Amino acid sequence: MTVVLEEAFRHVPASDPVADPARRAEMDAILEAHAGRPGAAMVVLNELQSRLGHVSPAMQAYVAQRLRVPVSAIHGVVTFYSYFTIRPRGKHTVKLCMGTACYVGGTPQLIDKAKQLLGISPGDTTADGALTLELCRCVGACSQAPVATVDDEVFGRLRPNKLQQLLRRYQPGGHAAPAKEE
Repeated sequence: MTVVLEEAFRHVPASDPVADPARRAEMDAILEAHAGRPGAAMVVLNELQSRLGHVSPAMQAYVAQRLRVPVSAIHGVVTFYSYFTIRPRGKHTVKLCMGTACYVGGTPQLIDKAKQLLGISPGDTTADGALTLELCRCVGACSQAPVATVDDEVFGRLRPNKLQQLLRRYQPGGHAAPAKEE
C-alpha cells in the first residue's frame, strides 16, 4: 500500500480489517479479482460482507479509493441494501419481522422482550458476540405472525415467553441472559 493510503488510514481502530495486514491482504485479493469489471463495487462489497462479516466505514473508504469511485457511491450501496452491515454481526442474527401482520400480531412486545433478555437494542450485538438483534421488513410468513428469523430459520406465532426459549438455544450454554429490571 502506498504511503498516502497508509496515512489516510492511520487513525482506523486496530480492530478494523483495514488496520490488520492479513485481513487487508484478503481485501486486496478480492479487490484485485474484480477491479475493472462492470459492477465491481457490488461484487467486492458482497464478498467483503461474506468473508469479513461487515463493511466498516474505513473499509468503504478503502474500497472507494482502490476502485477509484467516490466514497459516497460505496456508502450508498452499503446503506441501501439490508444485507450489508457496518459493524460486525454476532454468531447468530435474530431478525424480528416488522411487516403489518407481524407488527399488529405482537412484534412490539417481542422487541421489548428481546431488549430485556439480551440487554441490547435492535442493531446491536451482545457483548459476548453471540447474537445480533435486527428488525426487518416482511419475511413472507404472514400466516405465522408474529415471526422472527434466526439466521435462515423462520419461527412463527411467537409470544414473549416463546421468544425467551428460542433465544436460549443460541446463547453460550443455552441460557438467556438474566432479565434486567426496569
